[in-house]
Amino acid sequence: MADWADIRRRVLVEGVSKRQILRETGMHWKTLQKMLTHPEPPGYRQCKPRPKQKLGPYQERIEQILKEDQWLPRKQRHTAKRVWERLKEAGFTGGYTVVKEAVRELTQRNQEVFVPLVHPPGAAQMDFGHALVKMNGVLRKVVTGFTFLDHMEC
Repeated sequence: MADWADIRRRVLVEGVSKRQILRETGMHWKTLQKMLTHPEPPGYRQCKPRPKQKLGPYQERIEQILKEDQWLPRKQRHTAKRVWERLKEAGFTGGYTVVKEAVRELTQRNQEVFVPLVHPPGAAQMDFGHALVKMNGVLRKVVTGFTFLDHMEC
């Protein structure tokens, strides 16, 4: 990073020629161009995801297993190891780690996100819900409201 800033300063501010920098450092001219166009090293950028040679054909099966597990109690859901064992029975020849990473990625992607509700003291909160009520012999769905007061001062 220090070389990056030093080379940019020498070329852009001090006016040292690009050829002089290339002679001194021995770097490729494309590397120098990259240094001059970006204020910081851009890092590695992958254009498209790498193909999953062994796991690719079984990706849909993993998604199906995890989707079926959503309705089961937590203790009865498939672990990554059990998913791997089921895939091996179906002819999968890959390793456990590849399956474990795929299961982790899919479960994190499908996880619910919660936003915390924080109310300062003196604020009220209203919650609504539905309830079934029998009115005049007819079962009806009604909206109910509840108010919660947090340390309100009068």
